Amino acid sequence: MSDTDTGTPPPAPFTRDDYAARMARAARTAAEAGLAGLVVMPGPDLAWLTGYLPTATTERLTLLVLDPDREPTLLVPGLEQGDAAAAPGAGAVAIGGWKDGQDPYAAAAALLRPEGRYGISDSSWAQHLLGLQRALPRTAYAALSEALPMLRAVKDAAELERLAAAGAAADAAYEDVLRVRFAGRRESEIAADLAALLLEHGHSQVDFTVVGSGPNGANPHHEAGERVIRDGDMVVLDFGGLKHGYGSDTTRTVHVGEPTAEERRVHDVVREAQQAGFEAVRPGVACQHVDRVARSVIEQAGYGEYFIHRTGHGIGVTTHEPPYLVEGEELPLVPGMCFSIEPGIYLPGRFGVRIEDIAVCTEDGGRRLNGTPHGMAVVA
Repeated sequence: MSDTDTGTPPPAPFTRDDYAARMARAARTAAEAGLAGLVVMPGPDLAWLTGYLPTATTERLTLLVLDPDREPTLLVPGLEQGDAAAAPGAGAVAIGGWKDGQDPYAAAAALLRPEGRYGISDSSWAQHLLGLQRALPRTAYAALSEALPMLRAVKDAAELERLAAAGAAADAAYEDVLRVRFAGRRESEIAADLAALLLEHGHSQVDFTVVGSGPNGANPHHEAGERVIRDGDMVVLDFGGLKHGYGSDTTRTVHVGEPTAEERRVHDVVREAQQAGFEAVRPGVACQHVDRVARSVIEQAGYGEYFIHRTGHGIGVTTHEPPYLVEGEELPLVPGMCFSIEPGIYLPGRFGVRIEDIAVCTEDGGRRLNGTPHGMAVVA
């Protein structure tokens, strides 16, 4: 089946070899970081490494163990072995099972080094981590987001293809929503329109549809509510989800009817900040540099205290992941990193403006994965 928005066929599925290469790289990177290996439980890391994501995450222990000197092993509840064996990366990992009534932590302990220090996925349940520590009290664990924050950050060509398709689909949804009526309708109705459009343009999952009208736009993560949008409102639209397993996330700020001179000025400042942040992208610069460049534009315009969040976040198999474009993050940009650039100004009780694109760091700069105009659209 082709994508509904472009008529192009979906990308080729990831293969056993793709997953084998990811697991080998993850084990090698862990060793380079001084870890005995990785312990990965259900969540985005497990899906990225093996293609396996249990349909229902329960109290039953599921974990992948990656050790640079051993074969990758996936331990699953016995009743779920068939599902695990059907995962696209199953051929690159040994699958073992444990039965109800057995101690799953004893089975897991056999896969770990008794005194090893492991990176463990952030999505792991505390119940399971504590169980591992009881079984092997001399092991130690570090969250993957701290121990290996860049594990999924650098995307290959196949991943970038999926991210570009997700971005194009979000763009198509935005272009369509500009044609609906805003005035006299609730924020929740516009949010429902956006969700339906994302699905229509090929998304399998909608993660968020922020619709912040008038004073609600001054809350960056406003949940679309029952406020009725009125003529004269500024409206922040921030929406995204997953297509082909990879994320979209874009923000545009529109106006119902003609904006005031002040509203245009604030929008122009944010647009200039977003452009400056994008132009700052190049290999080797620290993530915080992009934040500083975008923030300086807003500060010089006199609105610095109203830019109240980081400039961006990574995106991939989740819509928020490392790297983070924020003060204090000194990790350098690397070709293949994909992230949002989304400065904003939020005037309490009045209105907010945010403009967001997903960008990828290239060998000589940056490339946008969103292409809709940055100018303020006027809607009815």
